Amino acid sequence: MTEAPEVAAPAGGPLRWDVTSLPEVSASRRDLRTTLMALPDGHGRIECVDELLSTFEELVSNGVRHGHGPVEVTVTVTDRGYLIDVSHDAADQPPVPSVDRDPGSGGLGLPMVARLAAGHDWFPRQGREHVWACIPCAA
Repeated sequence: MTEAPEVAAPAGGPLRWDVTSLPEVSASRRDLRTTLMALPDGHGRIECVDELLSTFEELVSNGVRHGHGPVEVTVTVTDRGYLIDVSHDAADQPPVPSVDRDPGSGGLGLPMVARLAAGHDWFPRQGREHVWACIPCAA
Protein backbone atom coordinates (compact mmCIF):
# COMPACT_ATOMS: atom_id res chain seq x y z
CA MET A 1 0.00 0.00 0.00
CA THR A 2 1.41 3.30 -1.06
CA GLU A 3 -0.29 6.68 -0.90
CA ALA A 4 -0.51 8.67 -4.10
CA PRO A 5 2.41 11.02 -4.67
CA GLU A 6 2.09 14.71 -3.93
CA VAL A 7 1.87 16.61 -7.21
CA ALA A 8 1.71 20.24 -8.25
CA ALA A 9 -1.15 21.16 -10.56
CA PRO A 10 0.08 23.83 -12.99
CA ALA A 11 -3.24 23.84 -14.85
CA GLY A 12 -5.24 24.64 -11.72
CA GLY A 13 -6.79 22.53 -9.02
CA PRO A 14 -7.90 18.95 -9.44
CA LEU A 15 -10.94 18.05 -11.51
CA ARG A 16 -13.60 16.32 -9.37
CA TRP A 17 -16.59 14.04 -9.80
CA ASP A 18 -18.94 12.12 -7.49
CA VAL A 19 -20.20 9.04 -9.31
CA THR A 20 -22.95 6.68 -8.11
CA SER A 21 -23.85 4.62 -11.20
CA LEU A 22 -22.30 3.07 -14.31
CA PRO A 23 -24.06 5.53 -16.69
CA GLU A 24 -22.45 8.34 -14.68
CA VAL A 25 -19.02 6.75 -15.32
CA SER A 26 -19.47 7.25 -19.07
CA ALA A 27 -20.82 10.78 -18.65
CA SER A 28 -17.92 11.72 -16.36
CA ARG A 29 -15.44 10.23 -18.83
CA ARG A 30 -16.87 12.39 -21.64
CA ASP A 31 -16.73 15.44 -19.36
CA LEU A 32 -13.10 14.69 -18.49
CA ARG A 33 -12.13 14.41 -22.17
CA THR A 34 -13.88 17.67 -23.08
CA THR A 35 -12.28 19.46 -20.12
CA LEU A 36 -8.78 18.18 -20.88
CA MET A 37 -8.93 19.03 -24.57
CA ALA A 38 -9.90 22.62 -23.67
CA LEU A 39 -6.95 23.15 -21.30
CA PRO A 40 -4.29 25.65 -22.37
CA ASP A 41 -0.59 24.88 -22.82
CA GLY A 42 -1.11 21.37 -24.19
CA HIS A 43 -2.25 19.82 -20.90
CA GLY A 44 -4.91 17.89 -22.83
CA ARG A 45 -2.28 16.19 -24.98
CA ILE A 46 -4.10 13.79 -27.28
CA GLU A 47 -1.23 11.27 -27.24
CA CYS A 48 -1.88 10.38 -23.60
CA VAL A 49 -5.51 11.38 -22.98
CA ASP A 50 -6.69 7.98 -24.25
CA GLU A 51 -4.58 6.21 -21.63
CA LEU A 52 -6.00 8.46 -18.93
CA LEU A 53 -9.58 7.92 -20.11
CA SER A 54 -9.13 4.13 -20.15
CA THR A 55 -7.67 4.24 -16.64
CA PHE A 56 -10.43 6.59 -15.45
CA GLU A 57 -13.17 4.33 -16.77
CA GLU A 58 -11.64 1.19 -15.29
CA LEU A 59 -10.95 2.57 -11.82
CA VAL A 60 -14.23 4.46 -11.51
CA SER A 61 -16.38 1.58 -12.78
CA ASN A 62 -14.58 -0.76 -10.34
CA GLY A 63 -15.39 1.70 -7.56
CA VAL A 64 -19.07 1.75 -8.52
CA ARG A 65 -19.25 -2.05 -8.82
CA HIS A 66 -17.26 -3.02 -5.73
CA GLY A 67 -17.41 0.01 -3.42
CA HIS A 68 -20.06 1.46 -1.19
CA GLY A 69 -21.47 4.95 -1.23
CA PRO A 70 -20.52 7.57 -3.76
CA VAL A 71 -17.29 7.14 -5.66
CA GLU A 72 -15.19 10.29 -5.37
CA VAL A 73 -12.83 10.92 -8.27
CA THR A 74 -10.09 13.52 -8.68
CA VAL A 75 -7.84 14.02 -11.67
CA THR A 76 -4.88 16.32 -11.23
CA VAL A 77 -3.14 17.63 -14.34
CA THR A 78 0.61 17.96 -13.87
CA ASP A 79 3.59 18.89 -16.01
CA ARG A 80 4.37 15.16 -16.36
CA GLY A 81 0.87 13.82 -17.01
CA TYR A 82 -2.11 13.02 -14.83
CA LEU A 83 -2.77 11.68 -11.33
CA ILE A 84 -6.14 9.99 -10.83
CA ASP A 85 -7.47 9.13 -7.37
CA VAL A 86 -10.68 7.11 -6.97
CA SER A 87 -12.13 6.51 -3.50
CA HIS A 88 -15.16 4.79 -2.00
CA ASP A 89 -16.43 3.40 1.31
CA ALA A 90 -14.92 -0.10 1.12
CA ALA A 91 -11.50 0.32 2.71
CA ASP A 92 -11.58 -3.29 3.92
CA GLN A 93 -11.59 -4.66 0.36
CA PRO A 94 -8.35 -3.95 -1.52
CA PRO A 95 -8.46 -4.11 -5.32
CA VAL A 96 -7.46 -7.54 -6.59
CA PRO A 97 -6.52 -8.21 -10.23
CA SER A 98 -8.24 -11.20 -11.79
CA VAL A 99 -6.12 -14.23 -12.61
CA ASP A 100 -7.10 -16.83 -15.21
CA ARG A 101 -10.55 -15.29 -15.72
CA ASP A 102 -12.35 -15.48 -19.05
CA PRO A 103 -11.95 -11.99 -20.61
CA GLY A 104 -15.69 -11.97 -21.33
CA SER A 105 -16.32 -12.04 -17.58
CA GLY A 106 -14.55 -8.72 -17.02
CA GLY A 107 -12.11 -7.93 -14.26
CA LEU A 108 -9.05 -7.56 -16.46
CA GLY A 109 -8.75 -3.80 -16.10
CA LEU A 110 -6.30 -3.61 -13.19
CA PRO A 111 -3.53 -5.30 -15.22
CA MET A 112 -4.29 -2.82 -18.02
CA VAL A 113 -3.98 0.06 -15.55
CA ALA A 114 -0.65 -1.37 -14.39
CA ARG A 115 0.61 -1.36 -18.00
CA LEU A 116 -0.53 2.22 -18.68
CA ALA A 117 0.51 3.82 -15.40
CA ALA A 118 3.95 5.02 -14.34
CA GLY A 119 2.83 4.18 -10.79
CA HIS A 120 -0.32 2.85 -9.15
CA ASP A 121 -1.46 1.45 -5.82
CA TRP A 122 -4.13 1.80 -3.16
CA PHE A 123 -4.36 2.90 0.46
CA PRO A 124 -7.05 3.28 3.13
CA ARG A 125 -7.73 6.70 4.66
CA GLN A 126 -10.53 7.70 7.01
CA GLY A 127 -12.68 4.68 6.17
CA ARG A 128 -12.28 5.05 2.41
CA GLU A 129 -10.29 3.00 -0.06
CA HIS A 130 -8.22 5.15 -2.44
CA VAL A 131 -6.96 3.64 -5.68
CA TRP A 132 -4.58 5.87 -7.63
CA ALA A 133 -2.59 5.85 -10.85
CA CYS A 134 -0.11 8.24 -12.49
CA ILE A 135 -0.48 8.38 -16.26
CA PRO A 136 2.66 9.84 -17.83
CA CYS A 137 2.66 12.22 -20.74
CA ALA A 138 5.84 13.62 -22.23
CA ALA A 139 5.89 17.39 -22.55
